[in-house]
Amino acid sequence: MYASHNGKIVKKDELRISPFDHGFMYGLGVFETFRTYDGHPFLLDDHLHRLENGLKALNIEWPVRKEAVLREIKNLSDANGLSDSYIRFNVSAGIGDIGLQTEPYSRPEIIIFQKELPTGRPLNEKEGKVLKLRRNTPETDERLKSHHYFNNVAAKRELGPDRNLEGIFLTKEGWLAEGITSNLFWVKDARLFTPFLETGILNGVTREFILTLASKLGIEAEEGLFGCEELLHADEVFFTNSIQEIIPAYKVDGHPFPGKDGQVVKQLYDRYKILSASLWSRADLLK
Repeated sequence: MYASHNGKIVKKDELRISPFDHGFMYGLGVFETFRTYDGHPFLLDDHLHRLENGLKALNIEWPVRKEAVLREIKNLSDANGLSDSYIRFNVSAGIGDIGLQTEPYSRPEIIIFQKELPTGRPLNEKEGKVLKLRRNTPETDERLKSHHYFNNVAAKRELGPDRNLEGIFLTKEGWLAEGITSNLFWVKDARLFTPFLETGILNGVTREFILTLASKLGIEAEEGLFGCEELLHADEVFFTNSIQEIIPAYKVDGHPFPGKDGQVVKQLYDRYKILSASLWSRADLLK
């Protein structure tokens, strides 16, 4: 398997970065994960927009050029012989002296990882469990998709290795937040609910897409502060992320839910499957 390192295709076991990279030393790096469907990188414009905002927050100078990113994804996909794949686009700060740096990072390390994903796309159900570990607060006003990931790792350790489980974070105040690697949604009386960004959750690209898609389909949606009781008394519950797409829950803390048979889940996912082959941004839905 190959990866792309600063624009060059290399074997993944030959990748090398310096131990003085501040992405390694201080966690100064951001990344995006997304899927390609028959070579098309779904919602790439939205992922690159979030990546650019993250780079600005970390003071990393790297021009985000869609054409160059597309070329590198194509070159990597050709080298690996993959058209349906997982992509992780990673930008770390680059080499610096020991000690915290205030001036901009002008020579970041750009690595694109890729792995195969199956072409068949059934709705995969999971069981949700509310975690004892609370969601940490973001380092800045907005949570970045950054290398600071130990809160998620610790949560996964609490949950265990079962891939059919997804942990649900609460804030320190006890409000519903998000999954370990996902955003959280539920349906009650045909209305869609999800925690708002002020809880400190990641502004997921798929989360924003689902909210836009729901509006397009005439499904009312509400963002806000919600407790566990509202989730457990829902009609449907599901998670979202850019790799696993829409993940319906068949159970949360022992409470049963319809899972993949949920009517709103099926309605959203049917449109998701159609749009993923061509859409560049959720804004395209509004045209």
